[in-house]
Amino acid sequence: MMVQKYLNKISGPLLDRIDLHVEVTPVSFNELSSQRTAEASIDVRARVLKARAIQDKRFEDHPGIYSNAQMGSKLLKEICVINSVGQNLLKTAMERLNLSARAYDRILKVARTIADLADSGDIRPEHLAEAIQYRSLDREGWAG
Repeated sequence: MMVQKYLNKISGPLLDRIDLHVEVTPVSFNELSSQRTAEASIDVRARVLKARAIQDKRFEDHPGIYSNAQMGSKLLKEICVINSVGQNLLKTAMERLNLSARAYDRILKVARTIADLADSGDIRPEHLAEAIQYRSLDREGWAG
């Protein structure tokens, strides 16, 4: 109830400007005490540094642009090309979640970053699906 009250105070245009919406749920004792190992921080760091290097190279001819998040519409169309499966997935998400044009652009930028972290030259449907998942505050009925 309190979360919904707070969310009602945040306008849609403001939420559109936030790239990642992630609902954090409590972790159960069984998960905390599990012997399963998580990805080591050093490995995550290496993936992030590699993704940053990919972006540095991508934008070396574009002064003032250092990351996918800074792309304008023209660059977005050049760099964030998706195949027909990805287009259908994104179209369905746009319609079902009633997403704005700004949310569309942000999904593409986040998907490009996810692809960079996976060392993928292409934005694959699974990258788009993950990026769409990060728009949880756009979902109707979120938190109530």
